[in-house]
Amino acid sequence: MKITIHKRECKCKHECTREVEEGTEVGSCCPCEGMTEKPLVAFLVNGHLVDSSFSLSDGDEVSFLSFQDSLGKSVFWHSSSHVLAQAVLRLWPNALPTIGPSIDQGFYYDFANLPLEEKDLKRIEEEMNRILAEGITTHRVLFPSKEEALEKFNNNPYKQEIIHSIPDREEISAYQQGEFIDLCAGPHLPSLGVIGSIRLLKISGSYWRGDTRGTTLTRIYGISFPSDREMESYLVSLEERKKRDHKTLGQQLDLFSCHECAPGMPLFHEHGLWIWGRLVEMLKGLLSRDGYREIRTPSMMSDHLWKQSGHWDHFRESMYSFEVEHRGMALKPMNCPGCMLFYKTKSWSYRDLPLRIAELGHVFRYELSGSLNGLFRARSFHQDDAHIFLTPDQVKNEVQKILAMADSIYSIFGLDYHMELSTRPEKGCLEGDWEGSTEGLRSALGNRPYEVREGEGAFYGPKIDLHVKDALGRSWQCGTVQLDFVLPSRFGLHYTTPKGDRACPVLIHRALFGSVERFLGIIIEHFAGKLPLWLSSRQVAILPVAERHVERAQELCESIREVCPRCEVLPPQETLRRRIREVQLMGWNYSLTIGDKEIDSISVRTRKGNITRGLSSEEFKVSLRKEVEECSLHSEHDVKGGDTS
Repeated sequence: MKITIHKRECKCKHECTREVEEGTEVGSCCPCEGMTEKPLVAFLVNGHLVDSSFSLSDGDEVSFLSFQDSLGKSVFWHSSSHVLAQAVLRLWPNALPTIGPSIDQGFYYDFANLPLEEKDLKRIEEEMNRILAEGITTHRVLFPSKEEALEKFNNNPYKQEIIHSIPDREEISAYQQGEFIDLCAGPHLPSLGVIGSIRLLKISGSYWRGDTRGTTLTRIYGISFPSDREMESYLVSLEERKKRDHKTLGQQLDLFSCHECAPGMPLFHEHGLWIWGRLVEMLKGLLSRDGYREIRTPSMMSDHLWKQSGHWDHFRESMYSFEVEHRGMALKPMNCPGCMLFYKTKSWSYRDLPLRIAELGHVFRYELSGSLNGLFRARSFHQDDAHIFLTPDQVKNEVQKILAMADSIYSIFGLDYHMELSTRPEKGCLEGDWEGSTEGLRSALGNRPYEVREGEGAFYGPKIDLHVKDALGRSWQCGTVQLDFVLPSRFGLHYTTPKGDRACPVLIHRALFGSVERFLGIIIEHFAGKLPLWLSSRQVAILPVAERHVERAQELCESIREVCPRCEVLPPQETLRRRIREVQLMGWNYSLTIGDKEIDSISVRTRKGNITRGLSSEEFKVSLRKEVEECSLHSEHDVKGGDTS
């Protein structure tokens, strides 16, 4: 029997074949000699993620996954969560493990009947390292019946609830490592010895099944890597992330605050609102350039509308719904249905298409309190939505226009990005041409690199997601381009064709910030709070040395405000040294010290400490104007250098 080793994992750049016996476990099939030496953690067989216990058949195509692959990380971190559960049960035998998935960075495990304090993490971590030192192998256990699985986990009501929820036609499996066995579909690492370094990060509270009415659980977060070197590198980056945390910087720089009386709904201060406004101003300029019409739809609408759109079935648990005068109403969690109402207010012809409708919509979503995270995860935020109505033959060109706008936006901030194409989910809508629509998106992507995410499309159509990478190499999903052949049909939308017939338009949903608040949080961390001049709320600070210099400082400030509105005079109520220190801490782009010597010329200090002397005020304004108009990421005076004495 022959199997094919997929070329993407092979250094020799061609498909390699191996003769093996029928039923050979994939873990026993050695990769070809051209393979890299990275430890294998999982496998793709015919595109499906499996572990080393999977039995091969004739003609199977196999890809080998290491920790460097995103799917490999998922398996690695999920297996690590089982090590955590095993260690906890050794120390607290009466604890009840519930679930332990991998997440974007590491893993967590939720436990019932486990009161913990932060100091307990060290004990658990030590026990985890003892387990790793034992060199335990893992084994998949398949239960012949649901009854046998229930009997195996008869002392854990949470596992039993999961077992009861598994459809009868699906197999039920567990994974065993030493004395520990856990209900799990897998896949898993073949041996725990692959885990070279493991660390616990924090504990928090959670709810069973995410339901606030359910049992309160203890959640333990952790991270693991194949080597100590990778762990050390991660911990260093973790410290840098703490320094850049947008919640901390938001407070230090007086940008926004979060309050218990309004959980998940950030309060923007003057400086934060200025930055928010500059982002919106930039976006609206691009919308105007590309022919978008801007509208605003109601924040609260009848639940009938959400049932008609299909959102009620898919997002009801995340919606704020209530009764008003015996009528069901809901705050909008997205802008789409409101835009459908706008389309129906008049008749449209093929000559009007593509019709680009934009809305900076204020939306509301119920998020569990434990998941709220400053501007990153909020209950109230603004989406930079657009809904584009078009004919099928216009899709490719329109998607390319959207991607060109994405290039414009992300390049302004120096953000690289990658794209993912997501196809029809298992429970996706049966309406429409999924295959044709997906192929249309592929065609629009052209030669651009992208990854395929099978089964991760929206319920109404395939989509392209855009993930930006920040200064620390972290990936953030921001933009999305989604094809929809469901909403126009459900709302009875149509346009007049050249022949005078009526046809249903194709709909594209698109957002490029995703959420203005979340994008702002990303930008704050990307720049570590030191925003470029055009975006900064603290552009130029003028420091008069003494009271007699204040009048000259104010005249200069008025002149500079023609270019940079965020220019202020910091009066000599404090010492000059203390004011310079404050300017540096608050991230002013430039500061000017005005004394007896600065009559005909000025000295400019950047926030990096570089000083350019002997400039006229007009020369300085010219450089400021250039920096603002070009949306430059760097100070011209930093790039040129300067006297730092």
